[in-house]
Formats: sequence, structure tokens, C-alpha cells
Amino acid sequence: MGKEIGLPVGGMVMAECAQVGLMITGKAAMSHGMPNFIFVFYSNALASLILFPSSFLFHRSDRPPLTFSILCWFFLLGLLGCFAQIFGYAGIYYSSPTLGTAMLNLIPGLTFILAVAFRMEKLNLRNSSSQAKLLGTIVSIVGAFIVTFYKGPSLLRITSISSSLHPLLMLHSNWVAGGFLLAVDCMCASAWLIIQASVLKKFPAELTVVFYYCFFVTLQSGIVCLVMESDLSAWSFKPYVRLVAVLYSAVFGSAFQLGVSTWCLHRTGPVFVAMFKPLGFVVSVVIGVIFLGDTFYLGSLVGAIIIVTGFYSVMWGKAKEGKVDTHTLGTTLESSSQKVALLSNDLGES
Repeated sequence: MGKEIGLPVGGMVMAECAQVGLMITGKAAMSHGMPNFIFVFYSNALASLILFPSSFLFHRSDRPPLTFSILCWFFLLGLLGCFAQIFGYAGIYYSSPTLGTAMLNLIPGLTFILAVAFRMEKLNLRNSSSQAKLLGTIVSIVGAFIVTFYKGPSLLRITSISSSLHPLLMLHSNWVAGGFLLAVDCMCASAWLIIQASVLKKFPAELTVVFYYCFFVTLQSGIVCLVMESDLSAWSFKPYVRLVAVLYSAVFGSAFQLGVSTWCLHRTGPVFVAMFKPLGFVVSVVIGVIFLGDTFYLGSLVGAIIIVTGFYSVMWGKAKEGKVDTHTLGTTLESSSQKVALLSNDLGES
């Protein structure tokens, strides 16, 4: 029994650590001169190459026909994901991975609001599950305002082990702007989840959906790069921290997290997987304070506790209602960035 629960726990801890590492390496690449949209382009281009063989290998017999209508849905998924990733990495650039991991807990509540708005979910205020989801959404939004607009006194600060890297990471710090951009990222990711739920019903081949998603994000972010960036040096992989960040994003932001999260989801269920989401905040605080010399503020602690409380309230409402969909729950675990949206195929939240 211990082994049965021990392996999924270890897997989810590693997945959350990989997510925080993705945010940190992404910020490091941008702090060394790589624009966020070029980072998104490189990451998704490499992820597309990684996913291409497996997406067609695993769905040869049961893959639905690929119609023009399905391609249009893939294009829309890519567009929302492109915006989510660009705004998300920009938000991390102006703030910190700590704020990024805290704000990701907004996604379940925002998804619930959009689902109600599009009549995909009914809001019955007499029902305890609906009350929990609505209250959790409001609490999460309040927490997001606190963590964005209130810093408060410093609680913890340790001299950075990588003292030369910290000034670069904090060079363009703007907490409020970063929080706003991360909120836009969460809204785009929530809309992405609503569309994704519909796409998976029409085309239930998850790896193929993820491949086309990355492919279209590559095309769309490439157009943004050509329009926004005329400096050829921005495309360079020097210093090599840029190359390391891109490789990490593509490999650990797709194959590793996808495999581990999917395995844990199938072994333990979606509620167990979702319970580890706030762990990313703890990991980012520890790494940021010890290795990057970040300062941990009272506002971050209070806001994160409030957001996580709202997150668990929404998840409790979903579990009680019995409508937690295993195809759409764990996207907030990724990413990210996925982020954060890269891994949100069969693991997002409806």
C-alpha cells in the first residue's frame, strides 16, 4: 500500500519541481536578452519535433479523421495558448516565478466563471458544490489582488548562492505589471481549457491534439517574432543559458511532465493530482530565496494562502459534484506555463 501511494507522491513532487524549474529557466533566458515571444517560438518548435513521432505512433488505429473544421479548432487552441504563454512569460519576467506559481491557482476559478458564462455549467446557489466553487473563485481573486498589490514587510532573505544571477533576474522587476500579465495569462489559459474540452470530444486523440497545438503556437509566435523583433542577436543561443532554457522547456515542459502527470492521474485520480498544485508555490519560494536571493514578503505569503484556500474550495466543489473530468483537470499543473499551457492536453481543468 505504501509503495502504491509513494510512487505517485514522488512523481507529482518531481513534476511540480520541473514546473518551477521551467519558470526559473525561462526568466533566466529572458533576463539574458531573449524576448519572451522568441523563447515561446523555440520551445514550441522543439516540442513539436519531440511530439511528432509519438502523436502519430500512439493513435494510428483509433485516430479520428482530420478535417478542416478540426484544424480550425486546433488553430484557435494554438492562438489562445500562444497568448497565454507570451503573457505568462512576460509576467514572470517582470515579477518572479513565486508570483507565477501563486497566480496559477486562479485558473480553476476563472474556468468555472467562463463555463457558467458559456452555459457549459449550471450555477445553483442552493447547491453546496456550486456555493463552494463560487466562494472559492471569489476568494482566489481576492488573494490575487493581495499578492499583486501588497508586498508588506520582508519575511525572509538569504544571500544568494548564485549572487551574479540575482541582479539580472531582478533588473526589470515590476510586481504590479507582472501580476497583471499573469492574470491575463490565467484568463487565456481558462478560455483555452473551455475550448480544449470541446475539441477533445470531437477529436479524442490527446497526443495528436498536443502536437498540433504546439505546431500552431510555433507558427503564430513565429509571426509575432518577425513583426516585433528585428535584432538578429535576439535569436542567438548565446549566452548558453538561453539554449539550456529552451531545451528544458521543450523536454521537461512536454515529455516529462506529460508522462508523469498522466501516469499519476491514471493511478490515483484527478483530485489527488490537483492537491499538489500549491506545492509549486512552496518549491518556488525555497528555490528563489536560497538559490536566487529573492526576498519573501508578507503579502506573498498572505495572498498565496488565500489563493490556495480558494483553489481547494473550488476543487472540493468539483469533487463533491462528481464532475471532475480526467481529460481536463491537470493543465494548471503544468504549466504552464505552460506553461504553461503546453502540457494541458488530457490533464486540464474544465
